[in-house]
Amino acid sequence: MAKKRRTKKRFQYIRQKFPKKMQKKLVLVFMLTILAFAFLVLRATFLNAAEGDKYTKVVLDQQQYDSRTIPFKRGDILDASGTKLATSERVYNVILDAKVLLSGKEKEVKKAKKQTAEALELCFGITKEELYTALEEKPNSRYIVLKKQATYEQEQAFEKLEEDEKNYGSLKGVWMEEDYVRTYPYSSLAADLIGFTASGNVGNSGLEAYYNDVLNGTDGREYGYLDETSTVEKIVKEATDGQTLVTSIDLNLQTIVEKYIKEFNDAHKDENDPTSLGSKNTAVMIMRPNTGEILAMASYPSYDLNNPRDLSQYFTEEELEAMSDEDKIEEMNKLWRNFCVSDTYEPGSTMKPFTVAAGLNDGTLKGDETYYCGGSLNVGGWNIACNNVKGHKTLGLKEAIAHSCNVALMEIGAAIGPQEFSKYQHIFGFGEYTGIDLPGEGSTANMLFDPDKMVSTDLATNAFGQNFNVTMVQLAAGFCSLINGGNYYEPHVVKQIKDANGNVVENIDPVLVKKTISEETSKTIREYMYETVKTGSGKNAQVEGYDIGGKTGTAEKHPRSEGKNLVSFISYAPQENPEIMVYVVIDEPNVSNQANSGLAVSLSQKIMAEAFPYLNITKVEQE
Repeated sequence: MAKKRRTKKRFQYIRQKFPKKMQKKLVLVFMLTILAFAFLVLRATFLNAAEGDKYTKVVLDQQQYDSRTIPFKRGDILDASGTKLATSERVYNVILDAKVLLSGKEKEVKKAKKQTAEALELCFGITKEELYTALEEKPNSRYIVLKKQATYEQEQAFEKLEEDEKNYGSLKGVWMEEDYVRTYPYSSLAADLIGFTASGNVGNSGLEAYYNDVLNGTDGREYGYLDETSTVEKIVKEATDGQTLVTSIDLNLQTIVEKYIKEFNDAHKDENDPTSLGSKNTAVMIMRPNTGEILAMASYPSYDLNNPRDLSQYFTEEELEAMSDEDKIEEMNKLWRNFCVSDTYEPGSTMKPFTVAAGLNDGTLKGDETYYCGGSLNVGGWNIACNNVKGHKTLGLKEAIAHSCNVALMEIGAAIGPQEFSKYQHIFGFGEYTGIDLPGEGSTANMLFDPDKMVSTDLATNAFGQNFNVTMVQLAAGFCSLINGGNYYEPHVVKQIKDANGNVVENIDPVLVKKTISEETSKTIREYMYETVKTGSGKNAQVEGYDIGGKTGTAEKHPRSEGKNLVSFISYAPQENPEIMVYVVIDEPNVSNQANSGLAVSLSQKIMAEAFPYLNITKVEQE
């Protein structure tokens, strides 16, 4: 009722104020306005029902849909003191949203393109031509990678320009995508042991491969709608970073080892060929006998972990150009191969302490035996030579080890017999996997004789280290049990795993696998090897102030007629309670007489002379 009265009053007011002709016009305009409004409402309702999805897509297309991957950080690899041997550094991919940059009025777009081009060139070195080409080729693209792996400093410089409203207020359409790049601060140091990663955080060889799942994390994700006029809630699932490996590797010790390996190879290169090698392979392992921890592991030739496919150090430009892709891959695989773990070879005379230990431990030897060496021994119709073709004459067990007499060892092998000899080969870990936490461990299972098929010549040559194969890590682990009282520890490199915040996830303690020999036998063998360094074939390994024991080895490679040899020296200190084991192998040294174990002795001596003081190895007490 009240509403009717108000309407009546309005019309009375209009009649009073306006003439009748004017009144009719106003009424007409009012009615048309009402009808137009009604039509728009009906039209909007119809469009929403009939083509709502189509228009929704148009609206969404004008918005920036923010859905991005948040990359995880791969875990670090640390040495025993916490120094980073491998890490992942944050980098930025420079992303262009062409549709955003080209949106707006022509004058605005022109200004935006100019300022954006200037900023990109100033901060990232991306030229104007590169930007304009990308815009021309993909004007509707929301994701164009203009540059990969821009540094943090570059990203920060760009961020400052974005804040400069006066000079770069129209800059738009560029954003930074976070990523990580794997880097190795010490380039080639411990390359075989560490390994490297391929695209997609996939470990390639070494610890990077063996612990790939531990080092890798899980990508995160960010979802949400953003436009220039509204703020919409984001959903963020944070990335889970990978875990960190704390190794037993000592950076300083590893550096010492690699310094002398390089020195040896540089000294034996062909002067007329800068890409020649001083040996086919030179490898060194240093372990703690009482834990199985590996403190250093290196081999030569090596490679740069930051550029693992670079072959220029070992081949001339002409040679590389002549190589097929398959040839290059083959050469790379050779470089990436860890000789200490993957390659097998005949151990030579470093096997002799094992043979004597087996005889002492099973009671075949009493320790007072003597042997006569005339320079060779006829076994199964074959005259098998001693390393001293003139013969060692009469000698006991200690001298047989110290002077590396093949004849004495052949007689000891025959006394032990094939069944017992074969049993002790396996007890010491020959023919078995060590379980080391590195990939690609070489198999030697098929390179040992079945005792039932082992004839007298097989037993004779096996006794002094020929006609069966080992790996470096295999012989090193077994040797540690010879000198530490008979305790065989599983060799390992990683001793702790931490999460991204530095909290310990897992402690990897030494694993005592088995007992190989008695404490008494171990002590006796150490006495024999001490004599080897004191007066025998390893006397050039002596380091003043330290009691050192060890054994030399020379193995003639197949085919025997080619005269190629692998020489080695395995040693320890101090004599009474060994704290460290050093094993040096030189495969085909670039010298006229390859059968010279003194090369390995000399290299070992240099390493020990610098490493022992650094490691604070117990010195000989001065009288």
